[in-house]
Amino acid sequence: MAKAILRFAKHKGSPAAKLEGHHERKKEKYKSNPDIDTSRSKYNVHLVTPQMSYKKEIDTRITKAKCRTRKDSVRFIDTIITASPEFFKGKSYDEMKQFFVHGLEFIKANIVPENIFSVVVHLDEKTPHMHLCFVPLTEDKRLCAKEILGNSTKMVEWQDKFYEYMVKFYPKLERGDPARDTHRKHIPTSVFKAAYRLQKMQLEIESILENTNILNTGKNTTKAMALIKKFVPKVESFETQVNMLSKSFKRAEEENAELSKALNTYKDRSFKQSRELADLKYTVNELYDFLNKIPAEIIEQVKEAEEKAEMQAKKERRRKREMEAER
Repeated sequence: MAKAILRFAKHKGSPAAKLEGHHERKKEKYKSNPDIDTSRSKYNVHLVTPQMSYKKEIDTRITKAKCRTRKDSVRFIDTIITASPEFFKGKSYDEMKQFFVHGLEFIKANIVPENIFSVVVHLDEKTPHMHLCFVPLTEDKRLCAKEILGNSTKMVEWQDKFYEYMVKFYPKLERGDPARDTHRKHIPTSVFKAAYRLQKMQLEIESILENTNILNTGKNTTKAMALIKKFVPKVESFETQVNMLSKSFKRAEEENAELSKALNTYKDRSFKQSRELADLKYTVNELYDFLNKIPAEIIEQVKEAEEKAEMQAKKERRRKREMEAER
């Protein structure tokens, strides 16, 4: 049975431009998301079209409301509405669009409709879905995502109400599994992007070292040192991320071992994430294998350069303290 899916993601404002680029399909290619088939993007449809950039849409509403904000205020919510893939099989364009129209009607009935600034249906990915962005302003013009979305208990209520609304139109739909019941853990896209960036850096370093000869050894060694200086801490940070994910995922698996054997959906997800974690750990090992192959003299030069930089920084700090003391 297909499941109705509703998710909210809170944002403080800085990702607005990036999300706009993704939601509004402003790029020709999306290397970070191979599921996007840009040849089908012409079938995407806006149910609410933004009149300005996402940032301006957000700022305009907040300014008009004259509400107080802080640096850590949640400035907009990215809502995803969809269903499990089997729901859309055999459905026509109009039938799929109508599903999302009902989803929009549900959100409008539960927040101030004027706060919605973009609603776009993506039909160019494997599973059709809708992104609905709104500014979390209350009826009395306060910016308060917590009051609108609430805590984990209220989030379950949101899921209940969404299912109750949608099942009236689609009786065969099932309610999505609450995260608190499945202890669902998602591997953030940022981790996969970090792996991609590190592998790209590795290739760049390899290329410099492989193309180093007697004529360019000084220049290339300097380039390699600069890259390796950035590369090493990034690899270490990446390893920490993967280890933390692994521990978190292991805890979730242990907790879910006590759940009903009927949770086949979770088991499929668990198997998929186990493979993804294995791939990430393999990437960590590959990166360290590469680091171990870098000539020892280059690593030594990098360390010496770092020590000199640290000594210089200490001298500079000491000099500033002495100048302040003289004042």
